[in-house]
Amino acid sequence: MANTSEQEQIIRDKFLGFTQYLNERSRRVWAALEVRALGFGVVAMVARATGIHRDTITAGLKELKQPEAVPLDRIRKPGAGWRRLTDKDPTLQTDLDALINPVTRGDPESALRWTSKSAQKLAASARMAI
Repeated sequence: MANTSEQEQIIRDKFLGFTQYLNERSRRVWAALEVRALGFGVVAMVARATGIHRDTITAGLKELKQPEAVPLDRIRKPGAGWRRLTDKDPTLQTDLDALINPVTRGDPESALRWTSKSAQKLAASARMAI
């Protein structure tokens, strides 16, 4: 039996080999079948290997138990779902940066930043800027 990292790589290789042929539902169900085949406690490993969220895999497991719960013809189109806020408002990122830059703390090289302003004070500053 392969160790966990080897199993994860095998799953990743299989998934990358044919994911282009799958739709949203078949990806979810395939990941759930991998979990079912490997046994208890591997949802996180399959999620890491495939990039499919754990909740999505869990939904696939539920579908396998009750296939009639979701109609077979109900498949979202590629690109369906919520749009990024930065797509709706291209200036959002720069506006947010300008709002917190004067009071930002942390390592400037790190992607993680924090501010000493509360959410209420940030909202009030944003309203004043409008």
